[in-house]
Amino acid sequence: MFSEGVRMMFIRGEGGACNAIFSLKDEQAANGVVTHSSGNHAAAVSLAAKLRGIPAYIVIPKNAPICKVENVRRYGGNVIWSDATMQSRESIANNVLQETGAFLVHPFNDGRIISGQGTISLELLEQIPQIDTIIVPISGGGLISGVALAAKSINPKIRILAAEPRGANDAALSMAAGEIVTLPQTNTIADGLRAFLGDLTWPIVRDFVDGVITVEDKDIIEAMRMCYEILKVAVEPSGAIGLAAVLSATFLENPAWKDCSNVAIILSGGNVDLGVLWESFNK
Repeated sequence: MFSEGVRMMFIRGEGGACNAIFSLKDEQAANGVVTHSSGNHAAAVSLAAKLRGIPAYIVIPKNAPICKVENVRRYGGNVIWSDATMQSRESIANNVLQETGAFLVHPFNDGRIISGQGTISLELLEQIPQIDTIIVPISGGGLISGVALAAKSINPKIRILAAEPRGANDAALSMAAGEIVTLPQTNTIADGLRAFLGDLTWPIVRDFVDGVITVEDKDIIEAMRMCYEILKVAVEPSGAIGLAAVLSATFLENPAWKDCSNVAIILSGGNVDLGVLWESFNK
């Protein structure tokens, strides 16, 4: 079912978080760090802060999967709740910052995060230098920005394609409009892909990402099923979206991408709320 030219790499977000936190000066890190995230970045920041021996204050929206919240607590992060909107997340994170003196580690709009995520491309292309296309989930743009900058510095001809849910398609709309577009609300099972591009990530996405493939939630769920049944890999919806994109007609029938012969798919995130997953399978 998978062509020999398609390769998948399972990654998590510790690279960006560790790079951000361990690059802080002692005086910057003295009061800990604060961030806002629906889960993956939150857990990564919690772990990196624990390794450095500083507190982590994590603002998490109330609709985040319980398994992701438990990961934050398992790594020692202090959970502070927010509403589901980005405005609420940012406002409460700013309040925590003012109260604690902690250093803000933005989930995507941070040069240290972007640089750390670039190590994915370094490792991937070191192992498989013949890769000509990388498919990356997109939300706030930190992951794909790092991947794109690093990959294209090694091979300027490599394609970087973003995978995005139809119900949170701000990146596709932004690319079409030539400026950042935000949505009044998002509606997707991919809870990790509901953020919007930032002023640091947008120019990188605009200039270094070669296209955005949007997919429906049902296709994301089917890609998750394939990962479980064929690859024996636990992948959350936000991580499985790259596989859904590669299997889509948008990718397979686009003549501009017909010569993509060595495709790498980044499967980012394995935190699955199994209760919600089973309900999704049965719809």
